[in-house]
Amino acid sequence: PNNCGKQAITLNLAEAEGRSILHSLISSLPADIFATNNRPSSYTKLGIDYQTIKTIQPNIIWLGTTGFGPDSDEAAYDPVLQARAGWMDLTGEPDGSPLVFGLPMVDLGASEHAYGALMKALYRRAVSGEGSRIDISMLRSTVSWMASPIMLTALGERVSRRGNTHQFFAPASVYPTRDGYVYVAVGNDRQWEAITKLPGFESLADEKYQRNAGRIADVEQLNRRLADCTQTLTTADLATALNSIGVPIAKVNTLRDVLEDPLLKEAFAHARDERSGTELILPPLAEVGAIYELPLRFPPRLGEHNAAIYGGVLGYGAAKVSDLRSRGII
Repeated sequence: PNNCGKQAITLNLAEAEGRSILHSLISSLPADIFATNNRPSSYTKLGIDYQTIKTIQPNIIWLGTTGFGPDSDEAAYDPVLQARAGWMDLTGEPDGSPLVFGLPMVDLGASEHAYGALMKALYRRAVSGEGSRIDISMLRSTVSWMASPIMLTALGERVSRRGNTHQFFAPASVYPTRDGYVYVAVGNDRQWEAITKLPGFESLADEKYQRNAGRIADVEQLNRRLADCTQTLTTADLATALNSIGVPIAKVNTLRDVLEDPLLKEAFAHARDERSGTELILPPLAEVGAIYELPLRFPPRLGEHNAAIYGGVLGYGAAKVSDLRSRGII
């Protein structure tokens, strides 16, 4: 996570000497995977194209992650792909402007797809001994998460921004409390009936709301009426009441709240910088019970391991490393 545990070197691949050093590293290291996120037009001129790397290490697994695939040289950042893939059209209030998602989910999602592809490639190599080339399109990765919107749109249904509400179920949204906000999701008529029997919520027991279709048809008014009820209670009291009847509810946590969540607090990972004393707190592994097998090293500074890698792997002495640095090769 966030470069913890990695080693960092610098190398100027615009220079022929830099490319030669890279190729020496690849042939000297027990490398299984070569990964790049450069634009396709730079592969050959930087000496990192699949054919070149394969010549050096025949069974290498080569991974290229680009914005739009190997046949497009367009520049791309996460929000650019959110826009092109339709995510922003689905994010925000119905009468507001499209919004960027709060996390770089395009970057994160493409990384997950790349990881899965690499695991398959490693298995194939273990069975056949052969390496392979993998090209990940971040655009394809982004659109792949949109199975339902894509299918519904292709069938002629209008799918658009809905703010915090749900397309098929109501009430499902963010509601105010006396001291904050909660997200409540009612998934069936039984849950709704149970809400209307809670003290202070009896006014919601309208016949037209007994079925989900009626609640969806009047969702704006329904949400206003429900908010009038929720804001009379504290977040904790409302959570207790709804949890007691099996209605999903969550406090809208701040990030500080997340750090203190009892289900997460002991699972966070830590990485300490011995030089500055700074300690990073990092997200836990998804698998319950799993821990990082080794203590995570602090993220490296750029070029921090130049001497260790160029000296330890290629046998360059201090004078050679200094000379390469002075000439802008590393």
